[in-house]
Amino acid sequence: MVDLKVPYEELVGVLNKILLKRNFSRGRAYLSATLFAKANLDGVASHGLNRFPHYLQMISEGCINVNAEPEQTGSFGPFERWDGKLGPGNLNAHFCMKRAISAAKAHGMGCVTLRNTNHWMRGGNFGWQAVEKDCLGICFTNTKPNMPAWGGKEAKLGNNPLIVAIPRKKNPVVLDMALSQFSYGKINTYLKNKESLPYDGGFDQDGNLTRDPQKIMEKELALPAGLWKGAGLSLVLDILVSVLSEGHSTYEIGKHKEEYGISQFFLCFYLPKLGITAYPEEKIDEIIENFKSSSVFGSAKVRFPGENTLSTRRYNLENGIPVDPDIWESVLEEIR
Repeated sequence: MVDLKVPYEELVGVLNKILLKRNFSRGRAYLSATLFAKANLDGVASHGLNRFPHYLQMISEGCINVNAEPEQTGSFGPFERWDGKLGPGNLNAHFCMKRAISAAKAHGMGCVTLRNTNHWMRGGNFGWQAVEKDCLGICFTNTKPNMPAWGGKEAKLGNNPLIVAIPRKKNPVVLDMALSQFSYGKINTYLKNKESLPYDGGFDQDGNLTRDPQKIMEKELALPAGLWKGAGLSLVLDILVSVLSEGHSTYEIGKHKEEYGISQFFLCFYLPKLGITAYPEEKIDEIIENFKSSSVFGSAKVRFPGENTLSTRRYNLENGIPVDPDIWESVLEEIR
């Protein structure tokens, strides 16, 4: 399938109009639309426009309260706890990362937890939000049960995305990863395109590894990244985020018909306030240069997390953002 190319401002404008029709206030509609569009701009369509129809469905079903804003439930120095009131997930996450950045600028470190929120869409947006303010950012979220324990035959764990973002003048390092080998957004993209995954990505109903996205989706048996290690990491992140936020765990979220009421964690460090007066750019550069000097098999190239984001962003700004024609058409129907 050949993607259409849509200018960035047009993409933002269309999504903004639709959200205004769904009773978002002007500022909130524009920010939510921008966060969706930024995912596509940076080459992450699976968590941008591709998820927008489901976002609208969740609004229609009452799982997302478009007017709800976070409410603080606790404050302890540089640590804050908030209730998302089932507001739009990307707006709640942007708000909480902003709070973590503000606390970090004041104290050197800022930590914010969030309960009772919705899917944040592209988690990498909030890592970039941190580095653009010269902060190191770490955030993670739990999800509904959509990944098996290692050796398990039913979904008990969440794929619990983890983001680690490190400022760097040349190119920030931004790790944005689900704890399944492939995120479900990416698996759905392969399924829609009738393509197999490039590597084993999950299990079929008989427990066999498979690259068939349809078989993986049937019981949501995505392969944990790192096998048993990814499964273990998913478990401990779920425990941390649900305890620190006083929110729902993956198990509790799984009792709902839809994925909502999830829990999230945002942590920022601002080095000048921690006595590190000179940002260690040279040290980071040395680490990256050594990493990229790796010998490789064949013509492969070693890339660090986030390395291609800025070049992809520039290219798409100049040439238009690739969008799925079917999804774009369904979105345009919302304003016709």
